[in-house]
Amino acid sequence: MTRTKSLMRDEILEIPAAVARLLDQGGPAIREAAAAARQLDPAFIATVARGSSDQACSFLKYAFEIARGLPVASIGPSVASIYKAPLKLNGALCIAVSQSGQSPDIVEMARAAGAGGALTLAVTNDAASPLARAAGRVLALHAGPELSVAATKTFVTSAVAGLSLLAEWSDDPALRTALSDLPGHLERAANCDWSALADRLVTTESLYTLGRGPGFAMSGEAALKFKETCRIHAENFSSAEVLHGPVSIVGQGFPVLAFAAGDAAEGAVVEIADEMASKGAEVFVTSVRARHASALPAVRTGHPLTDPVALIVSFYAMVERVAVARGIDPDRPRHLRKVTETL
Repeated sequence: MTRTKSLMRDEILEIPAAVARLLDQGGPAIREAAAAARQLDPAFIATVARGSSDQACSFLKYAFEIARGLPVASIGPSVASIYKAPLKLNGALCIAVSQSGQSPDIVEMARAAGAGGALTLAVTNDAASPLARAAGRVLALHAGPELSVAATKTFVTSAVAGLSLLAEWSDDPALRTALSDLPGHLERAANCDWSALADRLVTTESLYTLGRGPGFAMSGEAALKFKETCRIHAENFSSAEVLHGPVSIVGQGFPVLAFAAGDAAEGAVVEIADEMASKGAEVFVTSVRARHASALPAVRTGHPLTDPVALIVSFYAMVERVAVARGIDPDRPRHLRKVTETL
């Protein structure tokens, strides 16, 4: 596969250092936010985001629901920015995620959440952005400049910032240790050999991505990146849903990528991956437990909530290679800009 240098590739390789920097330099703000959340003891969490940032919020939804038993709901930013509808969020924690912190609808929803009684927390790579100014507290990502249009460093650091908040809020030593060890695992993940999948996708036009729980958020991010960087039509499904209709599209050789983390859902994801492979699909899954699907190498991090983060880093390294092989500049996707501002 022909290689040309891309900013996206450089930024993927910077992810381990960015995560280490976040955990170091961002630690005080994360601990302060965790103390505030602990004192509030919210009945639920609301999230506000779009694009890759919304996929990070989906990941955190599962993490907080699994680890703390707190329901997490995504609020449509247009509720505040276009419809001007006040929301009753008294006593809630509202987490707004945006790498740039500039989109007017995200900023307006954060303001509205605060006015509705929520403790608002901005997760952004620009601590001086409008979103940061609109929120009660700020978790800066410390990811450094991200010049490629495709968000990679900021997606991963957004997810890790949320996990670190969870670890401090819950005083969870196992998750703290897993996060401390994560940069080393991510370095290995960026060098995993997914070339078998990459070679298969150079000429494909459509595929499915699958996941379950926190891994479902990563498969959603993967589907988005396939569209954004490779112009491949990718649809994301929970492995629990794909057999309820979408499987009808699957024909001989139809490509499927299944994200299986080392958690309670691994067996269920692998079972569906194998079943789809038996129907003729060309299925790749991140688990050695597969019998019919092709196993992709996966870095296990020692914790079920950090495993999916390593998987997405391996995916990023692979999808950048696919884009380049298809003759597409992954740094400048067609029709897209780095900062998308919507009302």
